[in-house]
Amino acid sequence: MEFLSIVPPIVAVVLAIVTRRVLISLFISIWIGGVIAAGGNPFSAVALTFTWMKDVMVDDWNARFLVMVALLGIGAAFMFKTGGSEGLIRVLEKKLTTKRRVLFLPYILGILIFFNDYVNSVIVGNASKDITGKNKVSREKLAYVLDTTAAPMATIGPVSDWIGFQVSLIAGAMASAAIVGIEPYFAFLQSIPWNFYAILCLFAVPMIIMGKDFGPMAKAEHRAETTGQLIADGATPLSSVEQDLGEPFKKEGGNIWNFILPLVTLISVSVWGLWYTGGGAEGKSLMDALADTDVAVALTWGAFAMSTIGIILALIQGAGFKKIEETLLGGIGTMLPALIIIVLAWSIGTVTDVLGTAEFVVNTTESWMTPALLPFLVFVIAMFISFATGTSWGTMAILTPIAVPLSFNIGGEPLIHMAIGAVFAGAIFGDHVSPISDTTVMASIFAGSDHIAHVKTQMPYAIVPAVLTGIMYLSYTIIGSSIVLLILGIVAQFFILRYLGNRYHKKHIEPLQRKSA
Repeated sequence: MEFLSIVPPIVAVVLAIVTRRVLISLFISIWIGGVIAAGGNPFSAVALTFTWMKDVMVDDWNARFLVMVALLGIGAAFMFKTGGSEGLIRVLEKKLTTKRRVLFLPYILGILIFFNDYVNSVIVGNASKDITGKNKVSREKLAYVLDTTAAPMATIGPVSDWIGFQVSLIAGAMASAAIVGIEPYFAFLQSIPWNFYAILCLFAVPMIIMGKDFGPMAKAEHRAETTGQLIADGATPLSSVEQDLGEPFKKEGGNIWNFILPLVTLISVSVWGLWYTGGGAEGKSLMDALADTDVAVALTWGAFAMSTIGIILALIQGAGFKKIEETLLGGIGTMLPALIIIVLAWSIGTVTDVLGTAEFVVNTTESWMTPALLPFLVFVIAMFISFATGTSWGTMAILTPIAVPLSFNIGGEPLIHMAIGAVFAGAIFGDHVSPISDTTVMASIFAGSDHIAHVKTQMPYAIVPAVLTGIMYLSYTIIGSSIVLLILGIVAQFFILRYLGNRYHKKHIEPLQRKSA
């Protein structure tokens, strides 16, 4: 049973990549998990499959999250229909005149909006999708920028719900292991320089923007540049506001305020909600409030407020209730494929929990741990668990209580900082490249990308910082300083990405360019 526990997530990933049909792949993998759990009975497996799906949908947090995603779809729909997206393009198009300049828009916004990865994808995707499309940036490239800035910034930014969650995990692990004299938030701050993968990713994006693409991404960019096709033939974007909603209410040109007002409403209400639901009004500090906040409730408030502002702006433009109702339904419709994928992704997470996938991985590797190997092995285990389960938070929750006492017992406080950084780094990597990850789905939604195309084009770009991260963890006993390791890693990443881009461009893209000329 223990070995069989890794079969469903592997089937989900392999089928999704091979068939490019993520819904069918996820459902089959859940059913296979049901067959294993039911002792080989395929009929009982069907009952288990739908029970698991029902259970994840009625969970309080999950139910609110599904409502939030639907509301965000409505908010995005009204942004488009009231001309907000067109207004943003008109303001920016005179200054953002090249693909490189345009791509720095989602990158900079992704760094600035650090307090939640979901909100990051929503805001940055809506702000940059149209302007990048007008400059022939493939949807896959935009999805990569969204995905690669959202989670890394949330996990190391100055204030975020991620940090509150991570600090609470560290505090709980220290309490259960009776570790005293170490302040959890200070331990988190000390772990940031050891979160090599997140930091390398944030440096990788501008390196790739300024350099040449390689692998499937290079093909996607060549297609967009030469044909104007932002997605490949036969590809299916998870969301397409333009196709689902038709023309804006008014055709004479948009107003940027119809973009800014809903956006500011979403950010301000969400931030206030994170503070308020965590007990900020009761006198708690900001970090304590974030540690106790109800993320789903806070973000749902923000999404509802955003949608409400969109409806008000539509009424001001003279849109009737019929058009408003059609836009509401259309906005939810744009999110329907994503909502189904998210439910199935949660269900495969339930499968791995029932079968004990994470415990099997941890138990298989725990005996290998030494002070020299611990950060590397923790990173690799976290990568595998998050890739298989599609959840970075779940991976952090599983490994932090194990990594903190283990590292303290064999290496003391300095090793705790490294282990925490390694847990968070591995959790983010798996979340990036897994087709069953909710953050990967969100990036595909708000970039307007085919989901599997996003996964396939992003994977080579994620592997480079991941491999470097592993080497850096293995080298810490020789070099010792996280800052020196980071500098060496950033420099190495620059030359590796430059070499891969130049080599691929010369071997594959230049012949295509000569042929088309």
